[in-house]
Amino acid sequence: MSERTLYDKVWDRHRVTELPNGQDQLFVGLHLIHEVTSPQAFAMLDERDLEVAFPERNYATTDHIAPTEAGKRERPLVDSEAEEMLSALERNVTESGITFFGLDSGKQGITHVVAPELGLSRPGMTVACGDSHTSTHGAFGSIGIGVGTSQIRDILATGCIAAEKQRVRRIEVEGSLGAGVYAKDIILKIIQELGVDGGVGHVYEYGGPAIRELEMEGRLAVCNMSIEGGARAGYINPDETTYEYLRGREYAPEGEAFERRRADWESLRSDEDAEYDDVVTVDVDGMDPLVTWGINPGQVIELSEPVPRPDSFDARSDREAAERALSHMDLTPGESMLGYDVDVAFLGTCTNGRVSDFEVAAEILSGRTVDDDVRALAVPGSETVRRRCEKRGLDETFIEAGFQWRRAGCSMCLAMNNDSLEGTEVCASSSNRNFVGRQGSKEGRTVLMSPAMVAAAAVTGEVTDPRRFVDDTARTVSAADVEVAE
Repeated sequence: MSERTLYDKVWDRHRVTELPNGQDQLFVGLHLIHEVTSPQAFAMLDERDLEVAFPERNYATTDHIAPTEAGKRERPLVDSEAEEMLSALERNVTESGITFFGLDSGKQGITHVVAPELGLSRPGMTVACGDSHTSTHGAFGSIGIGVGTSQIRDILATGCIAAEKQRVRRIEVEGSLGAGVYAKDIILKIIQELGVDGGVGHVYEYGGPAIRELEMEGRLAVCNMSIEGGARAGYINPDETTYEYLRGREYAPEGEAFERRRADWESLRSDEDAEYDDVVTVDVDGMDPLVTWGINPGQVIELSEPVPRPDSFDARSDREAAERALSHMDLTPGESMLGYDVDVAFLGTCTNGRVSDFEVAAEILSGRTVDDDVRALAVPGSETVRRRCEKRGLDETFIEAGFQWRRAGCSMCLAMNNDSLEGTEVCASSSNRNFVGRQGSKEGRTVLMSPAMVAAAAVTGEVTDPRRFVDDTARTVSAADVEVAE
């Protein structure tokens, strides 16, 4: 097993005892709550006449069912089930004394956007939430774990969960990103090379030159999709980029307290001679932007690569999965994804719903308009993100281009509100999952890509190399440049 990594150090700090079943009892430093997975857990506490043990370590918001159209946020919500879930959350947090970032708080948004921007997520923490993308918080050098309803109950009642320690894989990301290539492309490349099951039984430690060059919002995007690679969690060792991002945040320590904590955070970094269970190198130097062609995040290619043939995969299960994907996506193996028609452009989510994501997209949209046949939604990951974008005038760029500028929420990532695909629509999406039916229609098709490529697709009405709009000197590819597989 690994030794002297950040994961080992954080785990040891939070380990209370070994349980009779061999698992560890792990203390949870920060618990994030939303409206979908928590009502049953609170009900379990009521049945046992238990109270929340550490209300000050719990923070709640509403995101999955939150309406993103401004006129549909009035209470009661039009969707009766959504209103029921939201009302239950409001009641539970009020009775338990838990801080709640509600629709009218000005801080509402997706849990994995809200907690980082408020300074709630910090190095060395264990962070838990009833959502698989809790891995996002590892960008700070914490361990983010997605949990189920029974574990939410345990956290509420005791502040702890039962957990098994994982192996640690170090992913050394070599090289430097070119113009028009982003953090989203890095994590898609990692998943392409290691697979959607490659991380099972592991947590991923991301490092190397390409990771060090990323700002915090890019690091958040990388860690966010660790779960799509099968890993239990993903993290990046804290450094100056981490500390400067946290400085001055609402819930972050201040003054001398911050400096004391910073010294402690430094000590948690993986040691130079740390031992890993596995080390993998991924080279992103000269890498083209990536785009999915199938129905899981591992079915992904660089824009210069053709859609693979099923018989190019060794495992029978992979060949069968490729055949299902090609049929659903209506693709021919060997062809390029460039020029693939798009009906919907969706920018947002806990992967790419931050200010920098909207800035990149706005650069492409400035002076351009959305294709007449494309429905385009821009959904900030939080109300704070929305205000910051509007202060910069980014909302005007989106609106003038033909995007719908929405309020904060999970939106079309998983279509638990009115934001969904219709029929066989194809969506150019900055989200993290392209599963069949994920965006609300079993016939709908999702193509994952960076925010820049979403903007480019919105303008052209098809999958397009975003470097056409980002840098006149950047190398770009077209469908004619893709070598068709024989």
